[in-house]
Amino acid sequence: MKGQDWYQADDVAEEYDDKRFSRGGQLIDRREKTAVLEAIMPVEDRNILEIACGTGRFTVMLAEQGADVVGLDISAAMLQQGRNKAQNKTLEGTLEFLRGDAGRLPFPDDHFDTVIAMRFFHLADDPEAFLEEMRRVSRDQIVFDTFNRFSARSIYNWALPMGSRLYSKSEVSVLLAKTNLTLIDVEDDFIAPYGLYRAIPNELASPIRAVDKAIGTLPVSDHLASVSYWNTRVR
Repeated sequence: MKGQDWYQADDVAEEYDDKRFSRGGQLIDRREKTAVLEAIMPVEDRNILEIACGTGRFTVMLAEQGADVVGLDISAAMLQQGRNKAQNKTLEGTLEFLRGDAGRLPFPDDHFDTVIAMRFFHLADDPEAFLEEMRRVSRDQIVFDTFNRFSARSIYNWALPMGSRLYSKSEVSVLLAKTNLTLIDVEDDFIAPYGLYRAIPNELASPIRAVDKAIGTLPVSDHLASVSYWNTRVR
């Protein structure tokens, strides 16, 4: 996986949420959480694995709503941030944080109802192998996102500390076919790249987001969106 050394540093974990999900980044956080919840609902009593859970944004949210969740990440520092976050929450379900490698998941076949991976596929060296491993441990559903090749993200992709692998819709469709996954739904969003929202205060980000969403209703927006949220079922 790209950028492992950078990602696992203690100072990166400590600043991760503030740098990405404060200021205008709060809009990104809300949209991503909505995408996950809409795909998985109803959440209560589902057995869920999140791969590359980072600081636990989704794992904690899902456990609050009654799911039994395992968050797996390669970074011990990120996992500790997730544990700290969970201490201040009331969890209706269960939550476990586990250090591990997404390429060799330490679970038996068909162990989870749902497997999710957000902000992960852009770092994958072998996306087919990772998706196949996700499919192995899921008996029902896989939810993930991708950054899109023909979008504004490609303009600044080279400057990111971990880089990004960008995908076309056809590439993802081929991956789904190879790993025996059926597409249930895909949502495209964010004409303006994430980096713009993170760089500006919420007061400026909100009107930009309103324009972004309006453009997103146009048919041409599917070809310009920076990110796609994929909801798939195991065949």
